Amino acid sequence: MDLIQELAKFSAATLHEAMGKKGNLPSAIKPIAKNMKVCGPAFTVQTMPRDNMLLHRAYAYAKAGDVLIANCSGFYEAGYWGDLMSLGAKTKGINGLVIDACVRDANDIEEMGFPVFSRGLCIHGTSNYGDGTLNEPIMIGNILINSGDIVVGDRDGVVIIPQEKIEETIEKAIAREAKEERVREQLRQGKTSLQIYGWDEKFGY
Repeated sequence: MDLIQELAKFSAATLHEAMGKKGNLPSAIKPIAKNMKVCGPAFTVQTMPRDNMLLHRAYAYAKAGDVLIANCSGFYEAGYWGDLMSLGAKTKGINGLVIDACVRDANDIEEMGFPVFSRGLCIHGTSNYGDGTLNEPIMIGNILINSGDIVVGDRDGVVIIPQEKIEETIEKAIAREAKEERVREQLRQGKTSLQIYGWDEKFGY
């Protein structure tokens, strides 16, 4: 099975834990609808404040299956992305957008089923000057993101898996899931998490 499809089986939280509690983007970046999920190679975008021309270029140039991921220079109070861009990107086969800023037209985007993860919603419009970069490394929070790194997002948040860590992360995620299933079985049998992890002896019941 394709490694990206394999990664898509796991939650963002599981993959974050599997990488040693690394790779998580700021918690403010969430799906605009709770059931949205995204997984695919990063197509990185750096825009200037309140300017979205690079996002128009990004979805035009990106490959089917890519996830657009954008740093907007720390300026959040603008709707950098909307329903028309979502329709264009979905038609091209883009897997979704993760943006460290706001978007708008949430109802229309949700209805068409295009996954968008953002800091929130904002109706303020943008300019189209076009300064910025495409497919160059970007920073979101304290995470360095290179084109081709894998972006995985769900209701809990977004995690970035570096290309060279994909297979290792899958192996550790599988092991973590197996371990958690063993804990679930003990919980079903009536044990508490304090007993399962030995914390009752360490800290007292």
